[in-house]
Amino acid sequence: MSNADERDAVVDNTVLSRYELTIDGRVACFADYAIDGDTTTFAHTFTEPAFRGRGLAAVVVRRALDDARATHKHVAAHCWYVAEFIAQHPEYADLRA
Repeated sequence: MSNADERDAVVDNTVLSRYELTIDGRVACFADYAIDGDTTTFAHTFTEPAFRGRGLAAVVVRRALDDARATHKHVAAHCWYVAEFIAQHPEYADLRA
């Protein structure tokens, strides 16, 4: 699966309040969030051990941040991975709450 395909596989599971990337019928990676007004707080990102080392968390977080921008939300990164991702990708710095 290419990065473009992986990005297309990311869904916003609003019932569980998390962005998920599913591969071969399994949730390979997810990022939990909570929305309060105009702020989306990311609390936790997890990649199943069998899928680690492929950059899947970056694909999920990029999609989540793009959605936050599209819906005019600010982002609070309580998850170390999301905070680090934003620090390494200055194009998302304007989203910080």
